[in-house]
Amino acid sequence: MAEGEGEKIISVNRKARHDYFIEEKFEAGLSLLGAEVKSLREGKVNLRDSYARVTRNGELILVGVHISPYGHAGQDAPDPDRPRKLLMHRREIDRLTGKIRERGFTLVPTRLYFKRGKAKVELGLARGKEHHDKRHDLRKAESKREIDRALKSASRGRR
Repeated sequence: MAEGEGEKIISVNRKARHDYFIEEKFEAGLSLLGAEVKSLREGKVNLRDSYARVTRNGELILVGVHISPYGHAGQDAPDPDRPRKLLMHRREIDRLTGKIRERGFTLVPTRLYFKRGKAKVELGLARGKEHHDKRHDLRKAESKREIDRALKSASRGRR
């Protein structure tokens, strides 16, 4: 099966690319309740200011993700900001724990999507950007836009 086949993107954390250097990406399953899955299918999720951490007993937890309550759910709707368990193999969690501890990385969710009907989150092993790094990236993007604009106007003039 080809990469990306059968994926339906729910949400992308654009702020993560702005605030962090993403070194490596990992895929993890997401443990959810029924009403949360229905909310995800409607796209009612916010990944901004969220992160993943490893607990003392070696579980991977996603913190700070807001999944709005499903409108047609009954009285017992789950807390929208509750921590959610991530599902990964023990070897992968241990490897991530080592990298986080020794090099000062953090785990940031970059995308949330459905893959073959299962909710998945893409975690980026990230290092924080300094203020000057962010300014440099903005300058670079702006100059790229100007070049593209100039090339587009030049190609129009040739006709």
